[in-house]
Amino acid sequence: MSPSADTILAIATPAGEGALGIVRVSGPGSISLFNPYFRDHDLVEAPARRALFGVLSDGDGQPIDEVIITVYRAPASYTGEDAVEITAHGSPYILQRILQLGGAAGARPAAPGEFSQRAFLNGKLDLSQAEAVADLIASRSAAAHRIALGQLRGGVSNEIQELRAKLIDFASLIELELDFGEEDVEFADRSQLSELVATIRQRVEALTTSFRLGNAIKEGVSTVIAGRPNAGKSTLLNALLNEDRAIVSPIPGTTRDTIEEAVVIGGMTFRFIDTAGIREATDTIEAMGVERTLQRVARSQLLIYVFDIIETDPTTLAADLDRLHRNDLALIVVANKMDLNPYTKYTHYFGADYAGKWAVPPEHYIPMIASERSNLQYLQDTLLNVATQGHGAIDVQEVILSNARHYDALTRADQALARVDEGLRSGLTQDFIAMDIRQSLRDLGEITGEITTDDLLGNIFSNFCIGK
Repeated sequence: MSPSADTILAIATPAGEGALGIVRVSGPGSISLFNPYFRDHDLVEAPARRALFGVLSDGDGQPIDEVIITVYRAPASYTGEDAVEITAHGSPYILQRILQLGGAAGARPAAPGEFSQRAFLNGKLDLSQAEAVADLIASRSAAAHRIALGQLRGGVSNEIQELRAKLIDFASLIELELDFGEEDVEFADRSQLSELVATIRQRVEALTTSFRLGNAIKEGVSTVIAGRPNAGKSTLLNALLNEDRAIVSPIPGTTRDTIEEAVVIGGMTFRFIDTAGIREATDTIEAMGVERTLQRVARSQLLIYVFDIIETDPTTLAADLDRLHRNDLALIVVANKMDLNPYTKYTHYFGADYAGKWAVPPEHYIPMIASERSNLQYLQDTLLNVATQGHGAIDVQEVILSNARHYDALTRADQALARVDEGLRSGLTQDFIAMDIRQSLRDLGEITGEITTDDLLGNIFSNFCIGK
């Protein structure tokens, strides 16, 4: 069955009571669907994109609610089809009654993401823009919003289409050579093709490199606060949250399980995780807490190691950092309780005789009095700078990749282009070169939806909310 052969409807506003609720309808019969129940205006004859006020009644003529109905005519709608939006009071009962009316008139409930899927199938959005719709809805920070909006406006799409267009020109010449294979002719200049492949791979590398930042912005930066018992980890978490979220006690080992809270700093979300202190456990429960700490560090993107400048000597600090070490883990060290010895310096711990394998640059060493929130702004600025790879507050204009599916497709496209490059340098015949160029074009085309499968579309749109 064609995706547009039937009419779909769904509530497009969040569940629960609210001032207003919207029911969205799309499909060939959407405009006439509610005409029998809305007698103040003839929806079939109504002008497009004009709000019409009136009473919506049931089949017996009993009023359900005063509503505003807006008619959209194909192709000038979100889905590219005839569509209607009914704005009513946000009572769950009223919205369900409207759905029942529509169902009785022949519409069916929309599947998750089906409105956006129809917009894609009708050419209103490409696939990366459709995915940006879901990201925009889910954005919880200014940076995530900015990236999703840029993608919705075609930032990623334009990049991919430009790369594909350049490749297609040469691919057509290579394919033409295959038609004249017996005559041993070359239409595509191999040196120009090699330069083009190098240029495209540079741009692909820039996009894939940006994914770490983009994914962190989209999902939030998983940031573990770890250290020895009573180092001030929970106090630091409370300072970052600006509330007393974690229990603070002078008794070592108070935190037995992890505590996780999200905070937006500079437009970017950080998911802070307070953990049990690292030491030789004195009981089974504490041992479980220490093990969970190590597991969370292993899965995190950023580590804040907090130590007590009085209780922690350089040898202990070096041993802890080596135990937590991971090459792709960013590290910030907080020297806490500076009021107990204000003369403590970075070089006391990371001087020329530092015995650990994992040193910390001076700019990632933060002296603090966590209980008084001293130097908190410096820590926040450092967190943002580390998480954004030096961008600081997110206000970048370049395209940033945030979608794991796009990253995977670009990685595969780059691998195919690497084979093209190798083939050109080794004098490989044009049929093998053409095969790898076609593969890279397919991989790039998957991003914007020029190359799709039913499984791919089903997987993408099933993750959307119903009504979008």
